[in-house]
Parts: sequence; structure tokens; C-alpha cells
Amino acid sequence: MLHLMERTHVFVSVQKRGLLSLPKAMLARHRLDAPGAQVEVIEREDGVIELHPHSPVPAAQTWFWTDRWQAMEREVDDHVRRGEVTVHESADDFIAHLDRLADDS
Repeated sequence: MLHLMERTHVFVSVQKRGLLSLPKAMLARHRLDAPGAQVEVIEREDGVIELHPHSPVPAAQTWFWTDRWQAMEREVDDHVRRGEVTVHESADDFIAHLDRLADDS
């Protein structure tokens, strides 16, 4: 289902050095309050200036960058560094290994 956001119309002042301050709610809604977020600026031939928000991480991938998930990634990296891994020659070997683990538990 396509969700259309209600149109927002605000005026912002151009500050010294050309800085613009967008409303907090708008920044949060478009994830522009995240570190590394950027805004693409397009100047059209008709004089319209478009601002397009760009989050450093696509919304569908934000789970990967949570503190909890990153801690688990570091834990796996530690296991790999210590050589605590099992390498399988094929997908069938991997599935058989998982089946043995399930039988043992």
C-alpha cells in the first residue's frame, strides 16, 4: 500500500553564509538528523530549487547499524579471528552439519 505523506509548507530564513535550518520534525521524518545525512540540491531551469534528502543508510538496512547488531557483528569477527569457524565445501555439507547440530541438542 502506498502511503502519501501530507504536504508540508514552511518558510525558512536564509542565514549568514547561505545556511538554511529545516524544522526538527522534518529533519527527523527524513532521517536528516542522522550522522552523515545529506541533502541533494538541484537548481532547475525554471528557477525552482529542489532539496532531496539522502540518508547515509537506506531505511531497509537500519537494523544492521543498531548497537545490538553491531555488537553481534564484532562478536562474530572475534570468532573468525580466533579460527572458531567451520568451512563447508557445499551447501549440502552445510545443511548436514546443521542437522547434526540440531540432533545433538
